Amino acid sequence: MTAAAVTSRDAVAPAVTTVALPDTPDLLRLLPAEGGLSWVRRGEGLVGWGEADRLEVSGPGALAEAAAWWADRSAALSVEDGVDVPGSGPVVFASIAFDPAAGTSVFVVPEVVVGRRGGVSWMTTTGDADPRDVLAGTPAPLLPAPARLRYADGALDPASWCGAVAAAVRRIGDGDLAKVVLARDLLVTADVPLDARRLLDRLAARFPDCWTFAVDGLLGATPELLLRRTGRQLSARVLAGTAPRGAGAEDERLAAGLLASAKDRAEHALAVDSLVQALDPFCTALSVPDGPSLLTLPNVRHLATDVTGTQRRSGRRGRAGLLDLVDAVHPTAAVCGTPPQLADTVITELEGMDRGRYAGPVGWLDARGDGEFGLALRCAQLCDDDPASARLFAGCGIVAGSDPAAELAETQSKFAAFQAALED
Repeated sequence: MTAAAVTSRDAVAPAVTTVALPDTPDLLRLLPAEGGLSWVRRGEGLVGWGEADRLEVSGPGALAEAAAWWADRSAALSVEDGVDVPGSGPVVFASIAFDPAAGTSVFVVPEVVVGRRGGVSWMTTTGDADPRDVLAGTPAPLLPAPARLRYADGALDPASWCGAVAAAVRRIGDGDLAKVVLARDLLVTADVPLDARRLLDRLAARFPDCWTFAVDGLLGATPELLLRRTGRQLSARVLAGTAPRGAGAEDERLAAGLLASAKDRAEHALAVDSLVQALDPFCTALSVPDGPSLLTLPNVRHLATDVTGTQRRSGRRGRAGLLDLVDAVHPTAAVCGTPPQLADTVITELEGMDRGRYAGPVGWLDARGDGEFGLALRCAQLCDDDPASARLFAGCGIVAGSDPAAELAETQSKFAAFQAALED
């Protein structure tokens, strides 16, 4: 039975107005001190603030319930959209639990959205606000940067986590499964409240090729695009297989080693296959490169494969919306394992923590059905009860031959992405 959804009280579906903006604003600099929403890459994307409506939902069928809620809400709106591009008009931001049946997924409809795509900028307002007046105010100044940070182990200390990795490798060796993704968390407390705007700005500056996201206190910079839908065109970027960066010739050696690594290529193939097998029934055409390429980030490199497809035009799968597609493909082997049901059981047994919305889909959806969802990686959850504290996450794909010490070092490299934003 699906748990009852939690929505904003007295939620009303008012008028929605989208107007073109004459200038191209710095999206992240528009965000308020609290409650900002973000999906930005290389200065383009969407930011939002205010809360016109909200849905919190969990249980079997949670994403189907969310899709029906958004469809009903969108159909009831009076929309004036003078831009008519993906992301204009009504938009909902979403952060979905890693396990939507067990965790709580959050959907937020902002009062104000500002977007930029292909050099075109726009603003969408819900209700009586005049778009021309919204940007007239000055954003609140940033809070002071932390002078001191204190880190503490999360659910498992490093030695215990390495023990969990070793146990997973034994399970793989016994033939129980081919891959499992194990994550760990790290707790941080600052001497002052953490300012989400400062963190997002630092993440976007250091990782411009990632999608800088923020939804309901979960923020980060993800390099992995789970699924984009534009009309009937679908695309995804699958990442699996990681190597650290080095200096000079060592950096090139590490890159060549990753591309040639049989272990990493096998792990990557499992992630690609899991996405393709889930997405193929919905498509009339699906294009998958013969092999991975390298995605180079400031702190690590990944094996990457960009998958594209065209959704069917008829039948039940042709009628599937983006949330239905997300529900079908998540979790991929990139964040769970192979086979997924057994990998999920092993995660529960060995990981020792509740992932919440870490490694779950995060992104946005408009009233046309267009949208983008990444995976909530390289991220932190700001603590509701302590504005100076946050919980960081990092994970690794464990396959035959995985070395616990090397996997621990990989999590440290991934933690460093958010730690750099905290420490700048």
